Amino acid sequence: MHHDYFYYNKEQLLENPKIPLIVMEDNATVFRAMAQEMVDEIKRKNELGEKTVFICPVGPVGQYPFFVEMVNEEKISLKNVWFINMDEYLTDDKKWIPAEHKLSFRGFMDRTVYTKINPDLVMPKEQRVFPDPDNLSYIPELIEKLGGVDICFGGIGINGHVAFNEPQDELSCEEFLALKTRVLDISKETRAVNSIGDLNGALDDMPHYCITIGINEISHARKIRLGCFRDWHRSVVRHAAYGEKSAHFPVSLLQDHPDINIRFTEFVANLPI
Repeated sequence: MHHDYFYYNKEQLLENPKIPLIVMEDNATVFRAMAQEMVDEIKRKNELGEKTVFICPVGPVGQYPFFVEMVNEEKISLKNVWFINMDEYLTDDKKWIPAEHKLSFRGFMDRTVYTKINPDLVMPKEQRVFPDPDNLSYIPELIEKLGGVDICFGGIGINGHVAFNEPQDELSCEEFLALKTRVLDISKETRAVNSIGDLNGALDDMPHYCITIGINEISHARKIRLGCFRDWHRSVVRHAAYGEKSAHFPVSLLQDHPDINIRFTEFVANLPI
């Protein structure tokens, strides 16, 4: 089966996408723009005296050093900010992997974000939320209680997953969009790609299970901002922007979202000659 859109050059790619696309110079530019949008929204909501609620990824992560620097330099209070992280790896008995584990997203956020922000500015621990395999309804209920998510930040996996919402070809678009926070098996493709990126290819040490917030929580965020910068993102971005909507490539189901964009690099926009 041949998909023409995988071979679109930059000009064709930007011609008529189903998700707005923003090409930026390089990785740092993409990450800085994500951090700037985080900071701008927090400042806007702080001025209104309102909560800021973000869904946050660990991957992409390049935005966090910029974010930490901006928060500390501009003395931006995060006291009224909620970070709801998308996902976490689980052990074989479907509990969180230890925070000390090198793959742990909880450990990453702690080392890279929370402990790097001035303690006078950082949000309290109960506002740093992770999906919990022992309490699946917590995040959907929390989001409702907080009045919804302002911005969902994220990336796109090689099979179109956002958070760990892996493809389920047997589901209709509507069925897939109804999926909320849950525990699931990580697909072979995702385990392979993540082992290359995070474990130097040690596939046998990759977890088999994860917990993820659902595409339901993501699709209901007021804004969705995705960042792409890896070599294989060339095809992923083209599929997201031109493919048919289906549970086979979950990010395609966000094509109808009223305020979404994908930021990516010139490298991703241009195919090798």
